[in-house]
Amino acid sequence: MKTTRAKGATTYVCLAVAALLWVLPIWWTLSNADKSSSDFFSHPFYDIPREFDLLSNIGTAWSAAGLGTGFINSLIYGVVGAAASIVIASLAAYAISVLRIRGGFIIFLAIFSGTVFPLQMYIVPLFKMYNSVGLYDSRLGLILFYTAISVPFCTLVLRGFYTTVPGELREAALVEGATEVRVLRSVYAPLSVSACLVLFLFQFTWIWNDLLFGIVLSSSSSVRPVMASLTSLMGVYGGSSLPIQLAGALIAASPMLVLFFGFRRFFTEGLSLVARRG
Repeated sequence: MKTTRAKGATTYVCLAVAALLWVLPIWWTLSNADKSSSDFFSHPFYDIPREFDLLSNIGTAWSAAGLGTGFINSLIYGVVGAAASIVIASLAAYAISVLRIRGGFIIFLAIFSGTVFPLQMYIVPLFKMYNSVGLYDSRLGLILFYTAISVPFCTLVLRGFYTTVPGELREAALVEGATEVRVLRSVYAPLSVSACLVLFLFQFTWIWNDLLFGIVLSSSSSVRPVMASLTSLMGVYGGSSLPIQLAGALIAASPMLVLFFGFRRFFTEGLSLVARRG
């Protein structure tokens, strides 16, 4: 009995320490983003704010270095890129796993090979190609890149998912006169909603957090995504206005918090579904 209580107490202590380690950085960021520059440099960083300037710091960060424009750009890139990659991957996965087209496995390997090599290998050829075709420093160019880079993983997951859907459902729909496009839209798509939501969250998160290609494939603040704009904010203000930089970091992190808290139920269901059927 004492051993059980000791184990329970140890578990609670470990959980409390883990929770504290998660909360402290968040508290430090919020607390210091709420300070004025003079307040930040006049008192220890762990002190509570004496001057509450969070809204002012957020407004300054939003307007400085194109962070507000970068925020809107990343929303466009994340939503369009993730959604388009799922649509393309659905078509590819359906053709490979359900229609069983000739050479389908080879096509799948060709698609999935995009994830085999380090992404850094694509920088130079991609930069040269974008310059030659006029896609450099354009929203269309970044949307195309983010869509293409997200397709392989989405295809892998949906291919595994579609193979578990009973073939009788497709046969019954075809007997009723449905086309293959209708079967995909009316049978397979509704069954894969949870999996697609998980894929959307994964790809949107990756696109939103991307810094490397956002810097390489763009140069103007009107095109750059939010992470690249955040680095510009740090360059503009340096270390003298850390509260403004932290306010910019809060702006950049807010969509991720909204997505994961808002779609928590779908994320949990879809993740288990992908793991079970993938």
